[in-house]
Amino acid sequence: METSEKNKLATISLWFLAILLVFSIGSNFFVNAKDANSFNGGEVKTYRNLPPKLSDSLPFWNGSIVFSGNTEPNDVYSDQSVPKDDKFILGTDNLGRSLAKRVIVGIRISLLIAIVATLIDLIIGVTYGLVSGFLGGEIDLFMQRVIEVISSIPNLVIVTMLGLLLGSGVLSIIISIAIVGWTSMARQVRNLTLSYREREFVLASRALGENNFKIAFKHVLPNISGIIIVQIMMTVPSAIMYEAVLSAINLGVKPPTASLGSLITDASENLQYYPYQVVIPALALVFISLAFILLGDGLRDAFDPKSNKEN
Repeated sequence: METSEKNKLATISLWFLAILLVFSIGSNFFVNAKDANSFNGGEVKTYRNLPPKLSDSLPFWNGSIVFSGNTEPNDVYSDQSVPKDDKFILGTDNLGRSLAKRVIVGIRISLLIAIVATLIDLIIGVTYGLVSGFLGGEIDLFMQRVIEVISSIPNLVIVTMLGLLLGSGVLSIIISIAIVGWTSMARQVRNLTLSYREREFVLASRALGENNFKIAFKHVLPNISGIIIVQIMMTVPSAIMYEAVLSAINLGVKPPTASLGSLITDASENLQYYPYQVVIPALALVFISLAFILLGDGLRDAFDPKSNKEN
């Protein structure tokens, strides 16, 4: 029963992430970063800090909000003389910019970081760990010492130095992930390769005269691919949270471009008065990370049913 429930959650997470990815790509045609960042200085007083609104009769989406210290809700759209036809499904920020557009841009950046982290894990981490584990001996010893040196450097130091050289932004985050983000994957693949290189099918391949490179990538890699996929699904949420934290401390995406982390940080000072400005990007961040984690759990059970029985 528990396994079936996990499979359902994994399937829902897969569909959620697939739809989100398609939406993020398609949204480029009608919501770009320039539209999400731009605002009219003369209309800030009219459009600033508007709560979400879809209909006058829909609870929580009717454009009203109860301010701290009040007992009755205020119709903010009426109070600020917003034109009748103007509605914002997720409200606006303190400069009158659509929060829905900015969240879409933030989700796009989070998914970009997730894809980059995946590619780096696959290209650098898997290759490095496979070569290190299969060759063994002094080569493996040297390659592992390199990983230890890289892992000893704090990520924050790397990002700060890259920010000074390149300026804060997505490029700095991607390069910092490329420098240190692959090490855990390399260790995992190396450990798996050490256990597989003495298996019978590997010894048989060597007896048939196949070279080490072909054996490693043709025979060993397919046998550990399931665990690699699960590991990637688990590291992606960490990469997304990594970007969010960096944006929160002004080492991430450059203003005025929004990321989910920067949206949460910018709105935190107005949490008491406009909680939706924090809650909406925070929920988006939680749902994306949770979807990857649940998908990873489902894939782990699919590729390694024994682990579920042990738990």
